[in-house]
Amino acid sequence: MIVVTGAAGFIASALCSKLNALGFDDLVLVDDFSRLDKLGNIEQKQYISKVNRTIFGDWLDQHHMDVDLVYHLGARTDTAEMSVSLFNELNLNYSKAVWHRCYRYQIPLIYASSAATYGDGALGFKDDHELVSSFKPLNPYGDSKNDFDQWALQQKDTPPYWYGLKFFNVYGPNEFHKGRMASVIFHTYHQIKKRGKMSLFRSHKEGYADGEQQRDFVYVKDVVDMCTHLMEGKAEHGLYNIGTGKARTFYDLAASTFSAMGLAPDIDFIDTPEDIRDKYQYYTQADMTKLTASNYAGAAYSLESGIEDYVQEYLMKERYY
Repeated sequence: MIVVTGAAGFIASALCSKLNALGFDDLVLVDDFSRLDKLGNIEQKQYISKVNRTIFGDWLDQHHMDVDLVYHLGARTDTAEMSVSLFNELNLNYSKAVWHRCYRYQIPLIYASSAATYGDGALGFKDDHELVSSFKPLNPYGDSKNDFDQWALQQKDTPPYWYGLKFFNVYGPNEFHKGRMASVIFHTYHQIKKRGKMSLFRSHKEGYADGEQQRDFVYVKDVVDMCTHLMEGKAEHGLYNIGTGKARTFYDLAASTFSAMGLAPDIDFIDTPEDIRDKYQYYTQADMTKLTASNYAGAAYSLESGIEDYVQEYLMKERYY
């Protein structure tokens, strides 16, 4: 069986759909299932058990003989949250406990890191293990992910194979519950529906025009393809970027959302909220050399085709993936 933590969340629930499509129905879903707004993400999934995240360690102690792989994607992901102790509890220490058990029971582990570990990108966006200790994330969330990456790389006692996945800017179905942290495509679609226009964040950094901030936007369907590509453990263990390798502007993203809705763009700009202004990444672009070298063919969706699929097949139809 395959365990997926954070299973009612965005990327993990999409991963469950992908695993089901590949014929894996013996999934164990781990999460805090008390949030009713997340349960739609797992309603149509095929699985054999749900386990509350607070008792997952005890559950694994009892059932480890039946577990073939753990996808540990559960985490606190709010980049505006400033509580270091909360991130230490939910991201760092919880992940260490999962790692220790995967080592003890020799279960392969694939876990969620983040492109937030790269900070302002001054050192580039290469998933090189030698650079990890030098990264300076811009918020406690990024710190917690980088702290765990550093810790994992220092371990001599490891799962039989392991991968830490540095997710870049993921968008796509199953993010209805994310509120402020949902993708800009999600917010653009709903602003257009409500107001007929979209307001993007104004640039507060020299060298970047309004709307020209760039990110590596990656469709969640490509993300889960990358996740399952690594599940057989044939690639060298370690950290891997999960992106497209192509930075695109927020203006491109918003304009593509209008296009997917059959509308001409109507875009203006507002100040970036002060609570995130100093922590805002203006440019990210994944170096995909390592994953490509593992015989991964590359992202199937361009920004335009991914947004078209997301808007027309999921947002307009209010469907889950």
